[in-house]
Amino acid sequence: MKLKQSELDNREIWEERGFELPQFNRSVMIKATRQEPEWIHFGAGNIFRAFPAAVCQDLLNKGILKKGIIVAEGYDYEIIEKSYKNYDDLSLLVTLKADGRLEKKVIGSIAESLTMDTQNTHDWNRLTEIFRTKGLKMVSFTITEKGYSLKNDKQEFINSVSEDFTHKPSDSKSYIGKLTALCYERYKAGKFPLTLVSMDNCSHNGTRLYEAVTTFAEQWAVNGMVEEDFLTYVKEEIAYPWTMIDKITPRPAESVITMLEESGFYDTQTVITSKNTYVAPFVNAEEPQYLVIEDNFKNGRLPLNMGGIIYTEKETVDKVEKMKVCTCLNPLHTALAIFGCLLSYDKISEEMKDKELAALVHKIGYIEGLPVVSDPEIIKPRDFLEEVIKVRLPNPFMPDTPQRIACDTSQKLSIRFGETIKAYANKEGLSTESLFFIPLVLAGWLRYLMAVDDNGNLFELSPDPMLESLTPLISGIRLGDKEGIHEKVAEILSNHIIFGTDLYTAGLGDKIENMFLELIKGPGAVRKTLIKYLD
Repeated sequence: MKLKQSELDNREIWEERGFELPQFNRSVMIKATRQEPEWIHFGAGNIFRAFPAAVCQDLLNKGILKKGIIVAEGYDYEIIEKSYKNYDDLSLLVTLKADGRLEKKVIGSIAESLTMDTQNTHDWNRLTEIFRTKGLKMVSFTITEKGYSLKNDKQEFINSVSEDFTHKPSDSKSYIGKLTALCYERYKAGKFPLTLVSMDNCSHNGTRLYEAVTTFAEQWAVNGMVEEDFLTYVKEEIAYPWTMIDKITPRPAESVITMLEESGFYDTQTVITSKNTYVAPFVNAEEPQYLVIEDNFKNGRLPLNMGGIIYTEKETVDKVEKMKVCTCLNPLHTALAIFGCLLSYDKISEEMKDKELAALVHKIGYIEGLPVVSDPEIIKPRDFLEEVIKVRLPNPFMPDTPQRIACDTSQKLSIRFGETIKAYANKEGLSTESLFFIPLVLAGWLRYLMAVDDNGNLFELSPDPMLESLTPLISGIRLGDKEGIHEKVAEILSNHIIFGTDLYTAGLGDKIENMFLELIKGPGAVRKTLIKYLD
């Protein structure tokens, strides 16, 4: 069994082996989508294939939608050739249920795949044609939080961005520059309205996208590259709704490959691109998923709410996002990532069998998180947290690793823990003095930065843009040290960019230092500290 359109004609073989196939005429869908596109998505990675593309397929199966999605990749162009065109724009979604069952679904909702490359004349001209189509309703994105950044750590414009400001839009090289250039084509075609929907896992993502696009429009207008009215257009005729997305899609797992091959499916080869992206014809993902979108659309909205996606007010999106990112999921993941690396775990689900680590995430969520959650009502915080701790994190069939989740931790701490710390400082009846388990995680992160596990062995730190500046501050600390710790960690703990606040001003700096001292007493100190505080 191969992932080709011609292979799907023999439906009986696929269905006998438990594969769900598209229930619509795919050739008719592709023709209709290419002629009058309504939805284009940027970011051709796993979460797109496992979530938005799968929702679109369900709606096509039900006849609610007649058109599919056009996908474009603006960062790693190899994905399009190696993970889309080689397989007729089909993919296989493998849902890993907590009881061990696999749900195997061939996703055929993608009508066309393109590279967002101004040097690729064919694909760029096609993208221009799509954006000039009056009926285009939605442009969505899963390009990671970094995709919206125009500046570096020094708050200076990135070279590719500053260069784009002085060139005509069609010569753009940066991601947002190319996107804004395509919006300019739509402006020239008739100032048609449009909605740009960030589905990336970052706070107030719609505002970040708005600021990035309007910055380009403003700079181009100042430099005479576009009409001044284009800036008005991107501000008034384009909507940038906020969203909250939640679904875990780990890298392709060997265990899943084995199970697929046992089912007779052999298109399982994983390829690592030159930009270190892991791609395969299949995506393995957990079953729970949430996508909440602010109901703010300029050119009509697609009926995604009939596929389980929630449309609601901006304020509710904000509450759901804070519930997930600041209290009920992401902080628990980070806690497991940090201590998982220190205790040499290689699966999140195995950590949940660890008495102390299971207790840690339970206490962070229920004891320190829930008291500051603002109930969004459309999703109950306690129910969400219950699902996370009892179903999602312990799922043994999810091949997610603490090492993957530990990536870019310095960029996550201000949201995942800093917001809760500030809430305790500002909410009547609460005090940061009562926080204990969040400080323990932050002390654990300092211990993690030493790149020495609890047995005293070196390990490789996960990629993080601040490692270059952080590790020299920690490098002089050794297991067993007792003196001079404050001088070495104070610069980190007082960094409000990392934590969203100065932890000493918040009343937590000394507590974290003392916990850190316990964690570095010697080999085995991490485990002993966890037992002391969590048993």
